[in-house]
Amino acid sequence: MPSDEVTALLERIKADNVKFIRLQFSDLQGQPKNVAIPPIQAEKALTDGISFDGSSIEGFARIEESDMVLKPDISTYTLLPWRTDEGAVARFICDVKFPDGRAFEGDPRHILKKVVADAAKDGYEFNTGPELEFFLFKMIDGRPSLEFQDHGGYFDLAPTDLAENVRRAIVLALTEMGFVVEASHHEVAKSQHEIDFKYGPALQMADNVVTFKFATKTIALMNNLHATFMAKPIYGINGSGMHTNCSLFKDGENAFFDPDAPLQLSETALHFIGGVLKHIRGITRIANPTINSYKRLVPGYEAPVYISWSTSNRTALCRVPSPRGKSTRMELRSPDPTCNPYLTFAVILAAGMDGVRNRIEPPASADQNIFELSPEERTAAGIDVLPDNPMEANQYLLEDDLLCSVLGDHVVENLTKLTEMEWDSYRSMVHPWEVEHYFYQH
Repeated sequence: MPSDEVTALLERIKADNVKFIRLQFSDLQGQPKNVAIPPIQAEKALTDGISFDGSSIEGFARIEESDMVLKPDISTYTLLPWRTDEGAVARFICDVKFPDGRAFEGDPRHILKKVVADAAKDGYEFNTGPELEFFLFKMIDGRPSLEFQDHGGYFDLAPTDLAENVRRAIVLALTEMGFVVEASHHEVAKSQHEIDFKYGPALQMADNVVTFKFATKTIALMNNLHATFMAKPIYGINGSGMHTNCSLFKDGENAFFDPDAPLQLSETALHFIGGVLKHIRGITRIANPTINSYKRLVPGYEAPVYISWSTSNRTALCRVPSPRGKSTRMELRSPDPTCNPYLTFAVILAAGMDGVRNRIEPPASADQNIFELSPEERTAAGIDVLPDNPMEANQYLLEDDLLCSVLGDHVVENLTKLTEMEWDSYRSMVHPWEVEHYFYQH
């Protein structure tokens, strides 16, 4: 017999006139995957799970151990508001398990759950507030182009921001799906946008990131636009980041806030920052996973490249925004929206908890414009730089015992394979820049 919770949900599915159910999960690279089932299979899915072939998913499982099961998380049930013509389509986000019920060690959602549970042993709840930037480009002859949809700038309004209606449609859809959207606006670059939703528990926020990207791409396409979360789609202008606000709560109170401490930052906050900065080079492989990610991490375009922290300086890697009390938080500015949010939040939390448990002090706050310092001045201030390509970042990950233990051998091995394959393909390719600079001269 199904549980009362399952029975209630089955009745809700019927009342919502659901015709199809999407069982979603994420691969190692954070790409959403799904298996569609009819409502008649809902009870089986919610009680026993639905089987699928894991060997067909990049970095998941070898053929000889390919049988996997998708087990829906009941709390993630929602309707897709843009699919109403022929009956409703519902969505669950799923955990990936083996047929015997064990969690699959390569499931990114499972990895985040483990790290969250570990922090909870010390009484901490990890909250995140990701801020995702993206571009909207025109579709031409049914194919995505690099032609700007609008030529607006930071906080511009219509008619300069021609994509305002699309952005509003995205916000309305997200609101129907249960998001609490705090702000949406045009970003610095042409055709670049940002939508921010309220912070919350890390697992829910990682689910929201995946849903947000999926919804944004879908609604853009319905309006004959292409939404991309690529870190740096156009040379010479700002790239897209996923600034991630982080805080620890304990007994309902923000553990980063201490009204009597300098800057009103608790020792917990400072040690958390210290831990993140200690492990940031390995974190970079997870938070900035593509070759293109490192085209964004260059000086001059607001993206942070220098390992530092500050309460006021936006050129620092870790920034502590001015609000205090329950809003006290650390903003990590290096992640970009191509990352897998489950793995990214997991390694940030693991690094921060290492700092808290081992009382790792952060370096001195960098309150000057780091971009304007000479290399000698940065060296004197002890400010180092992030890795500048994924192979270097992956090597730092392999050398970081803590992060490797958090991710597990399966994930680390497959991430390394993916990095090596992508780098080999990239470095052997002849790029337009090379043709432009060498073809006519040699």
